[in-house]
Amino acid sequence: MRLGLAQINTTVGDLAGNRRRILDAYSALVARGAELVVFPELVTCGYPPRDLLFKRHFVADVEASMREIASGIGDVPALVGTVETNTSGTGRPFFNSAVFCLGGTIQSVARKCLLPTYDVFDEDRYFEPAAQTTVIVHQGIRIGVTICEDIWTHPMISTRRLYNGLEPLKQLATQKCDLMVNLSASPWNHGKSGVRQTLVTDAARALGCPVAYVNAVGGNDELIFDGRSLVSDPSGSVVAGLAAFAEDLGIAETNAGPLGAVLSPSFEQPDMADIHAALTLGLRDYAHKVGFKTALVALSGGIDSAVVGAIAVAAFGRENVIGVSLPSEISSQHSRDDAFLLAKNLGIRIETIGIADVVARTEAALAPVFKGRARDVTEENIQARVRGVIMMALSNKFGALLLTTGNKSEMAVGYCTLYGDMCGGLAVISDVFKTQVYALSNWINADARRSGRTPPIPQSSIDKLPSAELRPNQTDQDSLPPYDLLDAILKGYVEEGLSRRDLVAQGFSESVVNDIVRKVDLNEYKRKQAAPGLKITPLAFGVGRRIPIVQKYVN
Repeated sequence: MRLGLAQINTTVGDLAGNRRRILDAYSALVARGAELVVFPELVTCGYPPRDLLFKRHFVADVEASMREIASGIGDVPALVGTVETNTSGTGRPFFNSAVFCLGGTIQSVARKCLLPTYDVFDEDRYFEPAAQTTVIVHQGIRIGVTICEDIWTHPMISTRRLYNGLEPLKQLATQKCDLMVNLSASPWNHGKSGVRQTLVTDAARALGCPVAYVNAVGGNDELIFDGRSLVSDPSGSVVAGLAAFAEDLGIAETNAGPLGAVLSPSFEQPDMADIHAALTLGLRDYAHKVGFKTALVALSGGIDSAVVGAIAVAAFGRENVIGVSLPSEISSQHSRDDAFLLAKNLGIRIETIGIADVVARTEAALAPVFKGRARDVTEENIQARVRGVIMMALSNKFGALLLTTGNKSEMAVGYCTLYGDMCGGLAVISDVFKTQVYALSNWINADARRSGRTPPIPQSSIDKLPSAELRPNQTDQDSLPPYDLLDAILKGYVEEGLSRRDLVAQGFSESVVNDIVRKVDLNEYKRKQAAPGLKITPLAFGVGRRIPIVQKYVN
């Protein structure tokens, strides 16, 4: 069978726009000879719809859009992910479904069996699980249909225990499928693509038939979907692989062997290329789907704002990015020079707005109230907050999306100023550890050299000691351990759920561990008020990590 893989980028709630994309992709793949076209999970409404599902008319409107889509499906069938009302009178109100359309009508429906409720997922809040998998017979071909999580029961997956032994693939194995398809909306994180490929290839070997995995692509809020749809033959060889982080339409021959494999050049690429592509796509889609056409970045001369500026140019185009230098009395000349060199290398407009007078007047206004108290972090934060006021004013006046530049390491320990440098509409690198920021900056420069372009990030921004420059001669390491050590502790505590005792047992200093963990716990209130951030790790701050602000647990 010639499978059409429709890896398309949809927007949550844009029913008309999504419908056009679906029908356009269907027509294009049929014209290329597809005999069955497969779309991603919940493609009609976009993923994840979250509490839009509870709006009074939303699901009815989705179902009406699905009927309209079905009316545009001709003699070549299509499997389309959508929401379906549960009319049984029991259980959750909806099903997460895949509908089989042919000849202008919906012929049959398959429903998702396994509903994830971990990390960023909360599908059990909305959907009723199906008790068993569905096999659709078309022209004598038995097609097993699964939806995303239904194949995530591999022994290497820890979350399989959530489903009490229910394994849709084992159900399908008893039904002798000729083909299995998986409609997916699997958010990307660093290291995940190899796991998914293993799930698909092992499923093909277990079922003894080709397996097609069609994944969503694009950014919706903090989630980034990388696509990378693929087809495996029964031997476990990948015979087709679509692009990473881009819309792509592909035709896969289910009887093609390894020598006939057709893989997009980006299907497998280096880690830093993945991270850069993910952040660029996440930023571009967040901005464009919301309606922003211009980005605004405060350029300090440091590595974080340099990386954010470079990603902004990749996402918006250089003509749509504005850099702003906000020097104070403390700002070093080399930082100012680095900011301007970055702007020159990127080809973006840069404005300079000095803040020394505003800071001085603010301190003077507060002096009578602060009388008798020594200078401390309060005065340092005034600088950051003045910058926040100015950047938000520029954002308001020009309708530009202000991008915050804090990284995950800083966000974790509260090395950021609430209502200061945390001001903005999107936190581009808030899930990127500082050590990864350095690696990413080097990759950006190396990629520019490979393309014959000037490396955009000044080497001095990479080489110099990182500093917030909120007091003379300040460096980050005055109050933080070296970033390679800090990031290792944070990865264990935040992402892996290790305790203080676990970390000390791994060889980390007890005093350093206690200090870092205390800072992480104390600064939860800041993160709750932060701009949404793009998720690139298995566990990001935000919707996937629901720690109470008020809590006293110490472990």
